[in-house]
Amino acid sequence: MDNHDRGLAYDLKTLLNRRRALFLLGGASLTALAACSSAETTTAAATTTVKACTDKIPEETAGPYPGDGSNGPNILTTSGIVRSDIRSSFGSASAVAQGIPLTIKLNLQKDCAAYAGAAIYLWHCDIDGKYSMYSQGVTTENYLRGVQEADTSGAVTFQSIFPAAYTGRWPHIHFEVYPDLAQATSAGTKSVTSQLALPEDVCKTVYATSGYETSVRNLSQTSLARDMVFRDGTEHQLATVTGDVSGYTATLTVAV
Repeated sequence: MDNHDRGLAYDLKTLLNRRRALFLLGGASLTALAACSSAETTTAAATTTVKACTDKIPEETAGPYPGDGSNGPNILTTSGIVRSDIRSSFGSASAVAQGIPLTIKLNLQKDCAAYAGAAIYLWHCDIDGKYSMYSQGVTTENYLRGVQEADTSGAVTFQSIFPAAYTGRWPHIHFEVYPDLAQATSAGTKSVTSQLALPEDVCKTVYATSGYETSVRNLSQTSLARDMVFRDGTEHQLATVTGDVSGYTATLTVAV
């Protein structure tokens, strides 16, 4: 008998069976798609994790003006050193460092994870290439030096000014990473000592402004390739800098 002549009851039963089959097939397809999507998400997450893991930053010299007690004065054990804004001197000193505003954001890592609770001591020269506590005319000042404790994401932020270029060195910023705040403020055991380099194009723009005149000549007489610290490469030390002469932000991931 032709299937078309079996009546309404047969037609309804057939229709329901077909819909059930389509429903089951559709469900199976959705399950497969979900599994693929989940696998892709897992793979993407793994890839992101690997990319986020940064190689350790090179160990570098602290230079002749550390202020950590290793070469003369020690500012780390002085009350007031833990601060975010390092533009002014503190304690009995009162001078304020002048220059183009620079926010310094460092993201600390250890074993490919945020180095939460670590501390960092950061210092650099002023607009004239002088270091507080050491250079002639600013030996009684302590500006452009400070300590910060990393937050839960390993981040620290300093408010400062753009450093000058002085004879023989590429523009840079010094820092020491400590396991915790107690070690930093007692000039204890360091995790690493290193330096941050500033990009050439930004340096040239900054040094074209008033107050940085001597930096123009000094910058032209050196390069990252010839610098005593950075000539072996700056892959992990060259900061990303954004902004303009009204204020810049330098960002760097520091793995120890």
